[in-house]
Amino acid sequence: MRTLFAILIIFLLVGCASQATTVQPLEDVKDLSVVATTNILGDVVSRVGGDNIHLSVLLPVGSDPHSFEPNPQDVAKLAGADLVFANGAGLEVFLDNLLESSGVGKRVVYVSEGIDLHNQGDDLQDVDPHVWTDPNNVKIWVNNIERALSQADPANAGEYAANAHAYRAELDKLDAWIRTKVAAIPPENRLIVTDHTLLDYFVEQYGFKQVGAIVPGYSSLAEPTAQELARIEDAIAELGVKAVFVGKTVNPALAERLSQDTGVQLIFFYTGSLSDPDGDAGSYLDYMRYNTNAIVDALR
Repeated sequence: MRTLFAILIIFLLVGCASQATTVQPLEDVKDLSVVATTNILGDVVSRVGGDNIHLSVLLPVGSDPHSFEPNPQDVAKLAGADLVFANGAGLEVFLDNLLESSGVGKRVVYVSEGIDLHNQGDDLQDVDPHVWTDPNNVKIWVNNIERALSQADPANAGEYAANAHAYRAELDKLDAWIRTKVAAIPPENRLIVTDHTLLDYFVEQYGFKQVGAIVPGYSSLAEPTAQELARIEDAIAELGVKAVFVGKTVNPALAERLSQDTGVQLIFFYTGSLSDPDGDAGSYLDYMRYNTNAIVDALR
């Protein structure tokens, strides 16, 4: 009976995610009004949409998607959108109420549909939403974005297809570059500890081992117990972990305490947000290059 129940839950979670969202064509389209939840997603949407969309992003630069609280202006922004693009996979916990208030309904596209989502242990509903840490997943985003824009605006489908094709080629180059950079790290040093569990997809794709996280969960809002902190400190000491990677958008207090206890260095990197446009991580491609360089420099 337990097995049957588990299979049913997997079907509901994965089966539903594998069905591509269908967007109805819009009449008299001129510059689609598009909203993306995060600026990471917004950057990818802009690369596919090009000059044919008018893009707004909900979360400001430096925001943590796990703790974001929308305001009335965000409701209005969604209400006026032709399409809304969201990561999905449980990242935007604020979104359901916001969508209900704005009446957007079926104009929402969850770009992580079709990605093989990781889940934590036997908890089939607790999935890892940080899919963008692997650029191969972002290629699936691109496919879903291209499809939705082309369905809503068939007249410009050819441009969306060309933009998507060009950007997927850049993602392929990024993937190859990451593999070359990671090759400089001795295999025994490829041990990852983060502030919360957010690099699963990167770790799996590029041959690292996730030793643990200060907050053992997919949300930065969770709080570890004293026993969990003690376990991660023991693992760091026992395995000779060289660095703990801490997101620039989270409170570093726990990480700083762990660093004091273990002597391990803290490396700050980008997680749920890009930098300002002229900063180190002004685009998704720059974000991944910055983070890869930070990881490689700390571990090699």
